[in-house]
Amino acid sequence: MTNYSDHPFFSKSFQWLFLSIALSSSVFYSCSPISNRALSKTFHATEEKFKDHVGFVLYDPAKKKTLFDYQGAQYFTPASNTKIFTFFTSLKILGDSIPGLRYIVHGDSLIFWGTGDPGLLYKNVYTNGRVYNFLKASPYKLFFSVSNFDTEHFGPGWAWDDYSSYYSAERSPLPIYGNIAAIQAIGNKPEIQPPFFKKELRIGIPQSSADANRESDKNVFTYIPGTKVSSKVIDVPLKISPFLTATLLSDTLNKSVTLLNKPFDSTALTIFNIPSDSLYRIMMQESDNFIAEQLLLLCAGTLSDTLKTEIAIEYSKKNFLNDLSDDPIWKDGSGLSRFNLFTPRSIVQLWEKIYTLVPQERLFTLLAIGGKKGTIRNYYKETQPYIFGKTGSLSNNHALSGYLLTKRGKVLIFSFMNTHFAKSTSEVRNNMQEILHKIYEAY
Repeated sequence: MTNYSDHPFFSKSFQWLFLSIALSSSVFYSCSPISNRALSKTFHATEEKFKDHVGFVLYDPAKKKTLFDYQGAQYFTPASNTKIFTFFTSLKILGDSIPGLRYIVHGDSLIFWGTGDPGLLYKNVYTNGRVYNFLKASPYKLFFSVSNFDTEHFGPGWAWDDYSSYYSAERSPLPIYGNIAAIQAIGNKPEIQPPFFKKELRIGIPQSSADANRESDKNVFTYIPGTKVSSKVIDVPLKISPFLTATLLSDTLNKSVTLLNKPFDSTALTIFNIPSDSLYRIMMQESDNFIAEQLLLLCAGTLSDTLKTEIAIEYSKKNFLNDLSDDPIWKDGSGLSRFNLFTPRSIVQLWEKIYTLVPQERLFTLLAIGGKKGTIRNYYKETQPYIFGKTGSLSNNHALSGYLLTKRGKVLIFSFMNTHFAKSTSEVRNNMQEILHKIYEAY
C-alpha cells in the first residue's frame, strides 16, 4: 500500500493544508452550540444527582427561537422569581416616580391616605424626603385614614413563624421605617431604631452568635448577645396597626397625627416621591420582599381607589399576561407564598416582554449581575459579567432566570428552576453555574 505521506510534495504542501483544515475544524467545533442531546443528558444527570425536578428553557430573542427546552411546561415553585412578575406589572402601571401620598385639605385639616409607597424613612432605599417634609411643614391639623387598605398584613401561603424574620415585614398602606425595627449592639449595649421602641427592648441569654426577635403579637423585642461582640444590625419586622403608624408619624414629625376613618376621596391630590427605578433596583438586586409587596399595592392604588394585592395581580394577568403559554398561579408580590407556581417557558416569555419594553442599558443595571451586584455578586463570575437576572430561593427550591450574554456577545434568555431537592442550595447553585458557563462558552 502506497504511503502518500512519504511523497515530498505531500510532506511540504498537503501536510500544511491538512493541518490548517484540522485546526479550523477544531476551532469550529469548539465554538459550536451544545447539542440538545448533550444538554438533555446533563439535566437528566442533574435530577439523578439531586433527586429533584429541573426545568430549563433557553431562548434566542433575536431569532425568536427556543434553542432548548427541558420540562419547560412543568410548574415549579418560583420563590423570588415571582418578583419578575411584580417588576413587569409595575413597569406597565407605574410611572417614573412613585406616588407617595394622597391628600385633601378640608377647613383647618389635612386628611391623607397612604399609597403603599415603602420609601418613607426606609433605610434601604433612596429617599428625597418629599412626603416627610410635606407633612412636617403643613400648617394644618393632620388626619390619617386607612380606609383604602383592603389587604391582610401577611400574604396567602406565607410561613406563620417567619413573623420575626427580616424578610417578612408586614404590608401596610403607609409604611414607615420599612415597617422594621433595627437593633444593633453599640459596645455591650443594644440600641434600637426608631428610638420610640427603646422601652420595649430586652436582653436575652447569650448564644454563639448575636440575634434578635420579637414577641408574636406585640412590639416587644429581645436582643440576644453573641459570645463575641458584634455591631451587626439585625432587622426585626414590626407588628403593624393603623394606631402604630399614626403614633410613629406623630413621634417622628413631632406633631399630632390623628386616625380618621374617612372613605377615600377621588378628588385627592397626589404627592409623587422617589424614582421608581430606585425601588426596582433594590427589589431585583437584593430581593427585597417588602418592596415587592408594596409595589403591588401601589399598582392597585393606581388602578383603583383600593390598596389590594389581588387587584393588581388580576389586572396584570388579564391585560398583560393573557398570552403566556401557561397561566401563572400568582398569589403575592415577593414569592414568599408557597402557593405561587410558574413554568420556565412562561418566565422566559415574560423576560422577552420586559426586554422589548425597557432598553438594555437601563434594564441590566436594575438586575442582579453575576460576580458584581445583588444576590449573585459572589457567583457566575467572568471577566465581563454574563448573567443578568433574578434569583429565587425557598427551602428545597432554587431558581435563576434572566439574560445570558454569551462569550460572542449574543443575548439569550433563560429560566433555570430546581424544586424539591434535599441537597444544599450551594451544591445546586454550583451545578447551575457549571451548566450556564458552558452555554456562555458555547454560544
